[in-house]
Formats: sequence, structure tokens, C-alpha cells
Amino acid sequence: MAARSAPNCHLRLEWVYGYRGHQCRNNLYYTAAKEIVYFVAGVGVVYSPREHRQKFYRGHSDDIISLALHPERVLVATGQVGKEPYICVWDSYTVQTISVLKDVHTHGIACLAFDLDGQRLVSVGLDSKNAVCVWDWKRGKMLSMAPGHTDRIFDISWDLYQPNKLVSCGVKHIKFWSLCGNALTPKRGVFGKTGDLQTILCLACARDELTYSGALNGDIYVWKGINLIRTIQGAHTAGIFSMNACEEGFATGGRDGCIRLWDLTFKPITVIDLRETDQGYKGLSVRSVCWRGDHILVGTQDSEIFEIVVHERNKPFLIMQGHCEGELWALAVHPTKPLAVTGSDDRSVRIWSLVDHALIARCNMEEPIRCAAVNVDGIHLALGMKDGSFTVLRVRDMTEVVHIKDRKEAIHELKYSPDGTYLAVGCNDSSVDIYGVAQRYKKMGECVGSLSFITHLDWSSDSRYLQTNDGNGKRLFYRMPGGKEVTNKEEIKGVHWASWTCVSGLEVNGIWPKYSDINDINSVDGNYIGQVLVTADDYGIIKLFRYPCLRKGAKFKKYIGHSAHVTNVRWSHDYQWVISIGGADHSVFQWKFIPERKLKDALHIAPQESLADSNSDESDSDLSDVPELDSEIEQETQLTYRRQVYKEDLPQLKEQYKEKQKSGTSKRRERTPGNSIRLHFVHGYRGYDCRSNLFYTQIGEIVYHVAAVGVIYNRQQNTQRFYLGHDDDILCLAIHPLKDYVATGQVGRDPSIHIWDTETIKPLSVLKGCHQYGVCAVDFSADGKRLASVGIDDSHSIVLWDWKKGEKLSIARGSKDKIFVVKMNPYVPDKLITAGIKHVKFWRRAGGGLIGRKGYVGTLGKNDTMMCAVYGWTEEMAFSGTSTGDVCIWRDVFLVKTVKAHDGPVFSMHALEKGFVTGGKDGVVALWDDSFERCLKTYAIKRAALAPGSKGLLLEDNPSIRAISLGHGHILVGTKNGEILEVDKSGPITLLVQGHMEGEVWGLATHPYLPICATVSDDKTLRIWDLSPSHCMLAVRKLKKGGRCCCFSPDGKALAVGLNDGSFLMANADTLEDLVSFHHRKDIISDIRFSPGSGKYLAVASHDSFIDIYNVMSSKRVGICKGATSYITHVDWDIRGKLLQVNTGAKEQLFFEAPRGKKQTIPSVEVEKICWASWTSVLGLCCEGIWPVIGEVTDITASCLTSDKMVLATGDDLGFVKLFRYPAKGKFGKFKRYVAHSTHVTNVRWTYDDSMLVTLGGADMSLMVWTNEMEGYREKRPCDSEESDTDSEEDGGYDSDVTRENEISYTIRALSTNIRPMFGVKPHLQQKEPSVDERQGVVRPPVSRAPPRPEKLQTNNVGKKKRPIEDLVLELVFGYRGRDCRNNVHYLNDGDDIIYHTASVGILHNVATGTQSFYQEHNDDILCLTVNQHPKFINIVATGQVGDLADMSATAPSIHIWDAVNKQTLSILRCYHSKGVCSVSFSATGKLLLSVGLDPEHTITIWRWQEGTKIASRAGHNQRIFVAEFRPDSDSQFVSVGVKHVKFWTLAGRALLSKKGLLSTVEDARMQTMLAVAFGAVPSVEMSVCGKSTCCAESWPELTAGPCLPCTRRCGTASLSPAARKGRECSCARPRGAPALCSSLF
Repeated sequence: MAARSAPNCHLRLEWVYGYRGHQCRNNLYYTAAKEIVYFVAGVGVVYSPREHRQKFYRGHSDDIISLALHPERVLVATGQVGKEPYICVWDSYTVQTISVLKDVHTHGIACLAFDLDGQRLVSVGLDSKNAVCVWDWKRGKMLSMAPGHTDRIFDISWDLYQPNKLVSCGVKHIKFWSLCGNALTPKRGVFGKTGDLQTILCLACARDELTYSGALNGDIYVWKGINLIRTIQGAHTAGIFSMNACEEGFATGGRDGCIRLWDLTFKPITVIDLRETDQGYKGLSVRSVCWRGDHILVGTQDSEIFEIVVHERNKPFLIMQGHCEGELWALAVHPTKPLAVTGSDDRSVRIWSLVDHALIARCNMEEPIRCAAVNVDGIHLALGMKDGSFTVLRVRDMTEVVHIKDRKEAIHELKYSPDGTYLAVGCNDSSVDIYGVAQRYKKMGECVGSLSFITHLDWSSDSRYLQTNDGNGKRLFYRMPGGKEVTNKEEIKGVHWASWTCVSGLEVNGIWPKYSDINDINSVDGNYIGQVLVTADDYGIIKLFRYPCLRKGAKFKKYIGHSAHVTNVRWSHDYQWVISIGGADHSVFQWKFIPERKLKDALHIAPQESLADSNSDESDSDLSDVPELDSEIEQETQLTYRRQVYKEDLPQLKEQYKEKQKSGTSKRRERTPGNSIRLHFVHGYRGYDCRSNLFYTQIGEIVYHVAAVGVIYNRQQNTQRFYLGHDDDILCLAIHPLKDYVATGQVGRDPSIHIWDTETIKPLSVLKGCHQYGVCAVDFSADGKRLASVGIDDSHSIVLWDWKKGEKLSIARGSKDKIFVVKMNPYVPDKLITAGIKHVKFWRRAGGGLIGRKGYVGTLGKNDTMMCAVYGWTEEMAFSGTSTGDVCIWRDVFLVKTVKAHDGPVFSMHALEKGFVTGGKDGVVALWDDSFERCLKTYAIKRAALAPGSKGLLLEDNPSIRAISLGHGHILVGTKNGEILEVDKSGPITLLVQGHMEGEVWGLATHPYLPICATVSDDKTLRIWDLSPSHCMLAVRKLKKGGRCCCFSPDGKALAVGLNDGSFLMANADTLEDLVSFHHRKDIISDIRFSPGSGKYLAVASHDSFIDIYNVMSSKRVGICKGATSYITHVDWDIRGKLLQVNTGAKEQLFFEAPRGKKQTIPSVEVEKICWASWTSVLGLCCEGIWPVIGEVTDITASCLTSDKMVLATGDDLGFVKLFRYPAKGKFGKFKRYVAHSTHVTNVRWTYDDSMLVTLGGADMSLMVWTNEMEGYREKRPCDSEESDTDSEEDGGYDSDVTRENEISYTIRALSTNIRPMFGVKPHLQQKEPSVDERQGVVRPPVSRAPPRPEKLQTNNVGKKKRPIEDLVLELVFGYRGRDCRNNVHYLNDGDDIIYHTASVGILHNVATGTQSFYQEHNDDILCLTVNQHPKFINIVATGQVGDLADMSATAPSIHIWDAVNKQTLSILRCYHSKGVCSVSFSATGKLLLSVGLDPEHTITIWRWQEGTKIASRAGHNQRIFVAEFRPDSDSQFVSVGVKHVKFWTLAGRALLSKKGLLSTVEDARMQTMLAVAFGAVPSVEMSVCGKSTCCAESWPELTAGPCLPCTRRCGTASLSPAARKGRECSCARPRGAPALCSSLF
């Protein structure tokens, strides 16, 4: 089949006819190279008038509507429309993308402007708020954003003479903006009485705060500051669309067709009326003007570009023309000459020269034109009109031959017959009329078979037949000239068609997608000679297919440039060019056709790059010539990492369920157990779906991952250390070039990447917010400063990070197919490579985006699936391993060579200084030279080569290799089977780590008196593990079926194993050889238990709801327990071996007598009295408290009680291991929680002496060994457990003031006047009713509460003329806000001044003189205040205020940072805290600021306040936070306190990590409401606690509460301050009912 591969030919854009004049302005400029830059459709055009040559920028995916030129006039910024519009900054010389700015605007980008030094770019969106956004465009980073206006903004400009000032204008407004910090603050222009309020269309800024603006009525308004000072009336007679400032002055252009030049003071120089020039016409309207020296560029509404030389102003030169209004549908090519004809709704027909790239003829018609055709000899041109008529013109002089109107509806298509005799005319009314050319177009016939409008026509070569397509997609045939329909298919079988422009038909089946019936292909044209077909569709895409193209879903090459629907496409007469026309973009594109033979030369000229891959795209057909996917890879591609419940959802779920459960939590709960556990060793390695995730660290330890744990393994000591910062499956791992830091990416709704130190095991940075569902690949740059990551979302997004700052540098959609690997170029940090299913892509960073180009395979191979990739010895050389065992060698984007390396997929590849090492599914490690020409050595992973020191047994020879790394004289190998091996270069192989293979692990049993355990898994293996310091697998046995449970006999000699097919076996515990086996059930055996004592009986529970009891001695079934309504989950014996406790899937707790299996009903009270041999039950009163608040969402899968009956360990569906005090009575018991497993924990077991807890992860296939730390034992280490997740009502104290403050609602003063309904008459306007006394004439002395005036007081201003008050100046403020604020009074200037706040004023009060000075820039109540303590920032104050929604508008909550001495604003931070900011704190260096919001989540945000950038933000707590403060010695650690909580925070990159304060070491302590915080000299935290009648302060060494310090306060401690000079803490309380205005400093 011919259409199975895309054609080997190519199209290259050669010329674009047109210019976007409609709905745009200021989009035409001279570059530094004296070229002209503009745009049309989705293409940026750079035109050289000297060389008459065009260059194209094609980085956009939709209509470009705005353009700005950089001050140096080389770089250009363009903005587009679309659902997710973006801005491209590109080089006008190379037409390469420099930066992409995206993810902020919606609908489109209306205006753009660079600032004076070109570092920043401002953009205006087309969204409902017309958002204004300021960018650091080189970094692709948004600096500030604010709502622009409620109506359209037409122009925006930086004030080039004042830093950080902008001006925008639009519908009936002009706004003057100032940028401070991250806040854009607007002030509306005041029109006053100087001019009418009207729409402002354009503007330009000048010196001395002057702004000139062009108005809709043709006047120019002159502004000083924000006030209109004068108008220049009648500058133009209609709206002024464009204003351009240059060194000589200003140029303006308007709807009146005039260009006016003005000097620098806006005095007129000259006027040029284009309508009166040679090229002028009535209705000419200027949309864009650019003045440079003696040249002026003018763009018009009708898509023309003029160049005017000032001294020959009456002779403008027409550079470019194009169609304008309406849609462009008509296209025809001349049969013998390189000419194209187009006709449009603008009523013009134009003839273009394809050689000269120029318009050579134009004729205006009476009606809009919808189709065109030129007859065979090129003499006649027929035009089909929208009104149902058609006109024939002579091509030579465009004179009319005939005009015929036989129809009332639009003519959609017309074509001359190949012999020139007939003209077929297809109409919207479903008919085709046939006219005789020689008979002066007399009607000869009519075709009436269609039921819908006619879309396409084609004649047969002999002119005897006509084929048509209609709107229903029907293809019909007619005999000519009569028009009789041909219904016999045999008759037209051998017909050869003169042209092929029909979209329906067997020959063009392949142009349609495989599973689509959408009618979105508008035009087709077949090139019989080149056997290629070109199509045009509704999405602006031109495609090349092979011809004929028979099977649906054929492969193609695609080309973008048109913005919306491409209405028509045609080959030129000699097939040199393809001409395409855009409906709504009015443009004509001329593409050069490069046949296969010339393609190789052409492609080595850099292919035109674009954000959407413009060279080619694969179709969706399943092609038989593409090799089948390898089974392992296919399995991997089908894996989904989606979770029903993500750990991020837990806080929200808890809140929902807490509301429901409030009534049931009155019972006081047991405190948490004194014991704790610590992860000691993990058996397992994630190899089955990961690769290249295994490395040597700097000091020779081995780092890898399993479950949610990053593991550092010391092979000399056989010990492990763990990074436990993740909370779900880790999917990828990369090591820093210095081998000291590691990056790991995990599964999650908003998955995180952690960068952590292998020495300290502390997180350095956490990256979030860009991926969905999970991160599947990461890689560091060669300098270690950047990190690339790939997500597992649908578009496999690629993100480039500055990981230390936690900043996203760039983001792009990677591929719709899975990506397996990302590799950064070691020579150029801005380049990277991704490889995956049937693709390899080469990427280059461009600001906030990434530009990708697919690898070009050519004739050397096929688009194979790539499993791994590395860079070679130069920046252009790259190597990738394929699923077929080949290594592909790439230079730039071209495949140079392939080398056969392995049998089966090449899963891993590692670059050495002089060569490479590869590993594949064939279990072979191969060493190669530096050009992959010679294989130097191979190592096969076999059991025979295993060295004596191995920590386990190799399960099979030649396991599939997933990871390879070199270092310290060894090769490190990770296998799919979960094994880590070290290969010595001389040959011996040491097995270091191993775990279960793919499949869930459920079966776990610990030995009755030895430190060993057994596990059985779905991977069909039974394994025995040593839990002593040797930590290895002692024995393994392959089973015929997978297993779900196992149990040692009481004497430890036998091991019973339940299998998934309903059978079970008993094996010798030492040799694992079979003793006996039974098969009585069909469903999974879910639990199996020997009776205590002699182990006489064996209880076997199955998923078919029965428990069988066997006599071990006689090997017979002696009883069956019936009565369960669901599958059995857990079984326990009592100590006598007479009673069984059973749990089922329906959450039933049942009891059966042994050995007969009779069901018993035992009251709950009696159950507690029974002594059980083991407790693994999850039901019953004794363990009611183990079920969490969200018990409906998650299941407790396993539990196990210590032999001293004190501590119950549980495992659940969310991967948590928890410890409860036993018995756990009452709902929602308190616990200690540990995260290491990723998903469900399937089993937990204490060892025989309770010294260790062993846990199994189902899907993570890991076996984890935890050491039990008894009560009282606490090693100094970071705490990895968390307290219980519910706070019951008995916790904490109560204080009426605190409660009032917690419940206070802050109204936004700025809005209150608008919200309050106004009615009635104002008091001073009311008509006063006379009182009774007044009516009776009684005069009473005035009554006043004021004290009587002193006698000496004289009023000496009587009779003086009063001066009008010009302004009010604030002199004194009485009052201080203490009722709901704290820590808001500070000394400044060595105690000379006090700073505090009240209302919306910050007050500096001089102690000696009593004078006050004020900071008055806030527009609503100030709620918090802090002073920067760093000596570099003396007298710097931060204040936070009340605000409205967090929409970044002027009423949003904001923080002002200001100088207390001169009251100058240094930065304004518009917050994402809704309602207000209740606490602020500076960091140790003074550069960072911490803020806390009053929003429901009490968001905590860290700012770099000088730059106005938000570093990190996170929900703080669901209850009110009163204070959050940085440690006095830290920029990354702080503490927050509030209602019943204290939290310890760390800033890691852009993430905030928190730990709750623990009360576990304080006897009978309860978490209370914390009101204040201060820090001691040692790393501890002093804290006040509010109680009902008493108060005390608690010291917190690190995260754990220390002793309570009693206080003599009668109520809560409101403030704590460290007494810096004497190393003491000072606290401040408030007596009941008194305001707290107190601050103590020593």
C-alpha cells in the first residue's frame, strides 16, 4: 500500500502575499538591518526591500495579532490568539525563537511593548479583565500582573523617561501605571474640563511626564502626570490609529488616510494625504506608521504596506498588497504560466506572479467572489460569485467577456473541461450547470443528482465525464455535456481524471483520519507526476500525502502558517509550487516543492523550526511495517500511575469527614504509644518499570530507590540510610555531576521532585506545580545548576528547572506518546534530548518555552521506540538505544548510522570518558569504544559468575538489565527482577540487593524464635529473608502459582503457603521442599494459620468465604467454617487452639470453634477477656480506634500486636504504617504514623522478640524492616512520624479574647461604601421639623456634654476673611490597634522612636518630642507590622493589610515594605491571601519576607521582597495562625503557631515542608492554642500557651515539646520577645478585658 509512509518530498515556504491590517495596529517596523518586519496569519515576516526577499518566523500556532520591536531593533515580540495564547520573542536576523512566554493570558495577546533597555516586556490580554502582565522575557518569567480594565485596551507603552511607569489606553479610558515590587498600581487619567471623555486609540510618552494620545475623534490629548492639560484639535479628521515616536519627533496615522509628522514638542511638521497620491483610493485607512530618518512605513486597513520617502511624499512605493475584508476562497492557477489567480469577498480578483513574487493585475467586481478557473489556453478567467452569477474575463486585459446569472445561491466551484469546450459551474443549491464556451457560454446541460451544496468538481481527461463532491460527502458521476448521472460503477472504472481536487473517493481515502467522520478537509490537489497529494483543512494545516492514498489514516507531512481554515490549495502548472489561501487570514502562501531527489541537500539547511513540529507528523494508523512492541515495553506503556485517592487529598478529605463525625468523637482518646519505629533495612529495588536509576555516590555508596524511599546503601558495612521525604512511588532518579546530590521524582496529583543531599539526607529543594500524575524521568545539567523533568500527563510535559531557586525556567508539551528518558546536553545547558515510543526529539530552550525538532531518520531506519539516550563527544553527537536492540547515532537531528548492540531492547546506556556501556533485555553488559564501532567486552549476568560475598541468590540467568552505572572500578547493574549487582571488570559478579519481582506481595510470616521471615508473592516465588545484620535472602523457591499468605509452624520447622489457585502446600522451612499439598478451593487462599502450642491444626482461609481446618499430623481436613458473607481477610487462634477469630471483606468479625468449625456468637465484652495467640484482626472494640476519619475511602489491610500486648501496628491502603496503644478503644485513636511504602501496605508482622517490625508493600514489592525503639529511648534524629490527624475537643484551652479574635471577620473598607445600600436624604439636606418649643417661641439654653470653655480663651479670628482650605495634612493620630494584633510595636533608632500602626496608617512616634510621622500608602486596615533586624536594612518596615479577593487588583491584600525614616515605599507585594495578611516576618539576612493570610487555608508565603517575587506558598493550617516567624539565624526555617497547633517549617527551593510539633515526651500534655513565639540561644523555641485560667510557656528542642515553664499570668500570653542582650525571654500578658499594649525589651 503506497500510503503506509509519509512522502519523501517536502514543502518550503517561499513567499507570503498579504499583511494583517484589519483589527491590528502598530505592527510594522524597520529593523536595524533596514528590513521590514510585520505579520500575516500565523507567520512573522521579515522583508528585505533591497533583495526583494522574505524570511519567516513560524513559531506560532494561531493568528498573530500584536507585535513589538526591541529598542535595539533586532529582536521582535509577537503575540497570538488562541485558547492558550503565548508570546514569542525572536531574532529578526536568524528568525529563531529566543524566548516563549506562556501560561498567563487567555483568548489572546492584544498589545506588547518593550521597556527602554529591552529587559522587560509588557503584554495585555484579551480576557474579560484585559490583564496587564510584565515579563522578564529572557527568563520567561512573569514579574507582575494586574487586571487592566473592564473594556478593551488598544495600546500600552512604557514611559521611556521614568523607570517603572507605564501608560495604557482603550475604550473611554487612559491609565497611568506604576510598578513597585510585584504590584502594578493604576491611576486613571483625569479628563477634567479640558477634553471630552472618549476612547483613546494610541499613545506615546515624552519627557517631563508628558504623554500624547490619539483619540477616536481625531484630536490629540496631551497629559501631564495623570491630568489632561491640553488638546490638539483636528489633528486628524477621524480616529488616530497609530502613533510612533522616534528621534526626530512623532508620526501619527488615522482613518482619514493621512500621515502627520510632528516635532519633539508636538508642533506640526508636515502632512501626507495618501488618498491624494498615485496609489491612493477613497476609504484608505492607516493602521500602522513607522518613521525612521527620511523613510516612513505605512500599513493600511486593506492589507497594503507603503514606503514613503519624505522628499518624494507624493510617490509612495507599494511594497505589499493582499486581500482584505471577508473571506478568501477563490484560487486558480494559469495552465501554462507561473501565475496564480485569487478572488475574495472584498470583490477583487488578483493575478500574482509566482516568479517575481508580485501582484501583476487587479480588477474589482460588483459581487464577492467565491471560486475561479482559467481555461486550457489561459485566455479566459471564470469567476463564481456569492450571488449565484458567474463572470468570465479576458486574462490579458481583465475585460468582461460575459456575465450570467442562472442561480440565486453562491457558486462554490467551477472548472473548464480539459478540451476547453465546456465550463462546469457548481452551486450552493446542489446543481451543476454545464456551459458551452464556444457558444458564448450557452447552457448545455444540468446535473441534479446531489442532495447538498456542491463543493468540488473534476473532469475526466477526455471531457466525457464529470465527478462531483457535495456537502454530505457524496461522490457522484455525470455524463457530459448533458449531465445525466452515471450509476453503473463499471462505466467509470477505467476513467482517468484530468485533475484530482475531490476530497471523497477511493484514491483519497487516506487523507481522512482513521476513526473520524468530520468534514474538515476543504481542498485537495493531486500531483500525478510526483505521486503526491496536497490537502488543506479547517485547522490551518497543509499536508502532503502519497498519491494514490487508499487506506484511511495514511501518514503525511504537515506544514503550518495559516492561522485558521485553509480554504483552497493548488499545484502550479509545472508542479514547482503549491499555492494555498487562508479564509479568515486573507493571505496567499507560496510553497516551494522539493522533490525526493533534492531533499537531502535541502534538509541540511536548518529546517524551519516551530513550536508545533512543522516538518512532519505521524498519523494514527496502525502500520504493519512498524515492528511490534517488545512485551516488556508494551507492559510498561500500559501501566497507569493514577490513584483514586492521592495523599495530597487527605487534608481535604479529613475535613469533610470530620464535619460528619463531630458528634461521635466525644470520648477521650488514648494517647499515642511510647514506642516508635525506625526504618532499618529495605529489601527491593524498582527495576520493572524504571531505568537508569542506580548510581555510585561520591564516597562509593550506592543510591537507588524502591517504593517511596530513596536508599543509600553502604556495601562494605551492608547498611542503608534513607531519604523519606516522598509520600508515593518514586519513579525516577538522577545524580548530580558531583555525585553528592540526588533528584527523585514521584507519583502524585501534583507530583514533586526532591533534590536531596546523600550525606545529610536532607532535602535541598522540592519542585512542584508543573506536572500531573507523576514524574517519569529527570536529569541534571553538566554544571549541576539545572534539572530537566518529564511528566506522565497526557502530553508528557517537559520542564527545565533552576532547582536551587526552585524556579521553572521553561516548559513544553513533550509528546502524546510515552517518554522514557530525558538527557541534558553536557556542552550546552540549553539543549536536551527526549526519547520514547516511536520518537526521539531534540530540544532547545527559548525563554519560558522549549523548541523541539523530531529526529530525522531518512532512509537509514524507521521511527523506532527509543528506550535510552546519551550525548557523545561533541554537542551535536547523540546516541539512543532502540527497542529492537540497535544503537542509533545522531548528528544534530539527523540519523547517521545504526549499530546492532543487543538481542532485544537496549534499556540502559552510560557514557564514559572514552566509550560507552550498554545493557539490554538479553542480560548482557557491553563495553564499546567512543564511536560504537567496536564492542570491547561483554559481561553476561549468570548464576555461575556469582561471587561468594553475594547477599542473596540470582533467580535466573540473563535477567533483563534496566540500569547501568560505572564507578570505583566496578559496573553497577540493576535488573527488572529487582536485583542490584556489582560486576567487577575482571568478571566476578556480586549480588548486593534484591527484592520481589513484578506482581503484588501479600504473604508474610516471621519465624517463632529466629530473626528470619518468609514472603510469598504473585511473582510465583517463596523467599526466606535474614533479618539479622547480614540482611540477605537465604533461600528462594519458584512456585507454580503466585501466593498470598504463609505461616511458620510453632516449632519453626514447617512453612505453610497459600496459593492463588485455591491450593496450599507445606514445605520444609530449611530446604523449602514440599512436605504435603492440598487443593480443595478454587479461589485465592487469603490467610493461613497454625494453631498455637504443638501446631496440631492448620486454618486455611479462602476468598470463597470458607475456612478449612486441617489436622497437620493426619494431613486431613477435619472441619469447615461456614457463615461468612464475603471473602476471608484475617484469621487468629486463641491461646488454647480451640477458637478462631475471623475478619471478612464485609467487615464482619466472626468466631468459630475448632476443629469442627461451628460458628459461635460471643459478646464484645467477652471477646476482650479471651487470650489470643496472635492478633492480626482489624475489627472489634479492641481496635476500633485504628480506623481513620476517612475510613470509607481507605482500608486497614493488616495489623499485628506485640507479644506484650502493648502496641498494635497497622498497615493501610494509603501506604501508612501506624502504631497505636493497645487496646485502641474509641473512635479515631491517636497514633504515630510512618511513610515509606508507596501504596497499600499488605502485611505487617512483629518478630518473635518484638525487636523488629516487618512490613510488606503490595504494589511496591518491597520488604521493609523497622527497629522497635522502646518507650524512653529517643535517638537524636529528625522525626519521621506524625501525631494523630484529628484534634479532639478536649485538647487546648479557651480564652474569650482569643476566640473573639479567631472569629473576627474583616470587612474591606475600600468596598464597603459600594456594597452598603444608600437611601434617604443626607442629614444636612433634610428639611428640619420645628420643635414644640420653637413653635411656642420658647428659647432654651444649649445643652452640651463638652466641658465649659475656659474663661481666658479668646476667639480672635472674628471678622477675618477665611482662607479656603487647600489640603489636609495629618498631624496626630490617637489610637493603636491592639485588639486583634500582636508583636506590632517596635523601637527604632536605639529607642528614640516607636513604630506601630492603627487604621490604615503606619506611625513613627518620637518618644522625646511626642511628634508623629506617617506612612499613608495603605488603602485599608493594617493588621501586622514587623521591622527588618538586619544591619543592611536599617529602619525597613513591612506592613500587611486587609484586602478583597486575591485577584492582584488594587483592592487585593497587599504588603508594603517601606523606609520608616523617609516613608518611601520600597516594594509592594500583592498577595494571593484573600481577606488579608495577619502576620509578617523578615528572615535572618533580611532579604526574605514571610507572610500569613486570613484565607480559609491560612496560606503561608515566602517573598523575595526587593524583587517582588513569590518564592513559595502553601496552605498553613485549617485553623487560624496567629504568628509565624523566621528563626533569627535562618533564611529557610521558621515556626508558625495558632489554634491548637505549632508547626516547624523548612523552605526547600520553592517548596515549604512542615512538621507538626510533637507532645510525645511531655507527660499528659495536650496541644493547646499557641499565641506567640520566640527563639532561645540554643536551637529550641520558646512558646506561650493559652489556658482557661493558667498560663505557661513551653520549650521545644527541635520538634518535640520540652518541659512546661509555669507563669504567674492569669490568662493567655499574647507576646513573647527574646531579650537579646541578656539571653532571657520576656512575655507579655493581658489582664481580662484590658487592651494589650505592651512591649518589653531589656
